[in-house]
Amino acid sequence: MSYCEISKDHPVHGPHHDSEYGRFVDRDDVLLERMAMEINQAGLSWLLILKKRSAFYDAFEGFDPATVSRYGAREVERLLDDSRIIRNRCKIDAVIENARRISAIVESHGSLAAWIEVRHPLCLTDWVKCMRANFVFMGPEVVNEFFMSIGYLPGAHDADCPVGREIAQQRPPWMQVSPPGGW
Repeated sequence: MSYCEISKDHPVHGPHHDSEYGRFVDRDDVLLERMAMEINQAGLSWLLILKKRSAFYDAFEGFDPATVSRYGAREVERLLDDSRIIRNRCKIDAVIENARRISAIVESHGSLAAWIEVRHPLCLTDWVKCMRANFVFMGPEVVNEFFMSIGYLPGAHDADCPVGREIAQQRPPWMQVSPPGGW
């Protein structure tokens, strides 16, 4: 069953599917949040992550990369003690480290969004290589879902999904040009 089918009339999946999934994103706080959500979903259900989303947002102070990049031992302990979120040390460390790397990218490129745009278009295999070279906890599934969720890889919506058709009219990045060798 596709995410479009699962989301239909679902109280949690539905709003995410209809208003966010597959839509172009260019704000670094939202990009860090999406990255953090995908990292934390690894091995768990997407529904669980969506239900904990507001707690993650609060715990990571709105996912501002500059703020999260300054987290140290005290903040890690606070996060590990926060029963509202996924208390996995590797995942928490990965979000913090990726915020640090995003902050460095902001210094060199102005934003993570600009850094992504400079590399576009890439196929999934190349995005995985790129993300593994520049971030942590970036396996193929995390990378695929991250880039589908922000409009840089195809596959977020079924061909007959009304939301997918609406997004297609906005020409997300994956529709603008295809990478050498195709998707």
